[in-house]
Amino acid sequence: MSDSILVTGGTGTLGRHVVGRLLEAGADVRVLSRSPRPGMPYASVKGDLTTGAGLERAVGGVSTVVHLASDPRRPRGDVEGTRRLAEAARAAGAGHLVFISIVGVDRHPYSYYRAKYEAERVVAASGLPHTILRTTQFHDFVLLLARSLVRLPVVPVPAGWRFQPVDTSEVAERLAALASAAPAGRVPDMGGPEILPARDLVRAYLSATGRRRPLMSVRVPGKTAAAFRQGVHLAPGQATGVRTFAEFLAGRGTPERPVSGRGAA
Repeated sequence: MSDSILVTGGTGTLGRHVVGRLLEAGADVRVLSRSPRPGMPYASVKGDLTTGAGLERAVGGVSTVVHLASDPRRPRGDVEGTRRLAEAARAAGAGHLVFISIVGVDRHPYSYYRAKYEAERVVAASGLPHTILRTTQFHDFVLLLARSLVRLPVVPVPAGWRFQPVDTSEVAERLAALASAAPAGRVPDMGGPEILPARDLVRAYLSATGRRRPLMSVRVPGKTAAAFRQGVHLAPGQATGVRTFAEFLAGRGTPERPVSGRGAA
C-alpha cells in the first residue's frame, strides 16, 4: 500500500488501532488534530471539523479519508463536521471516504444514533465514492457503562438491555482493509461474537475487578430505552467479531483495586 490516507479521530480509542494497521500496511498516513503532535510515525496535521479551519490543507493530495472523529456529547456537531469534511475532500479530489457508524442508527431514537444516521446520509449524498461500516458497541463502551453503574453500592442494571460488544482492534482491521479496497457503499454490519444481557456484562466486570455488589434490575422508561430492549442496536446475523468481553477484560492486566464506600471505579 502506498496511498496517502487522512484519518480523523486518529488518536481516539478506535483511531489509534486504525492508524497502526494502516502504518503496518505501508500507507502514508495523516492524522487530523486540533493540536498536532510532532515526532509521531504519521504526519499530524492541524485542522478543526467544528469550524472547517485547516481542512483544505489536510485533505490536499490524499486519496482516501477515513472519518472516525465523533463526540457523543455534541451529536449535531458530528453531522456538520462530516459535511465540512466531505465538501473539502470532494473539492480536493479524494477518491474514497470511509465512515464508521453504528448498527441500527436508521431505526433507533437515541439522539446520538440519529445524528450518526444523518451523517451517513451526508456521506452518501456527498458525491464522493464511499464506504460505510456499521458496528455494534465497542468493548470499551460497555466497560465505561459498567464502571459508571458500579459506583453505587447497589448496582442498577437496565432491565432487558442486551449488548453485542466488539473489539476495537478487530474493527480497525476491517476498516484498514476497507480503506485500501475500492469504495463499496454500505458494507455488511460487524458485530461482536456474543449477545449478552447487561446484567451478565456488569457481573463480568465486577468479577474481573474483584468487586462484589448486589444488582437490581431497573426498567428504564422512554422510547430510547425501549429500542435498547428491542435490540435495535444488535446484529445477530453478523457476529463476525472474535474477542469476547471476558477476554477483553482479562487482557487488561491487573484488576482494578476495589474501592470502599460507593465503589467508584
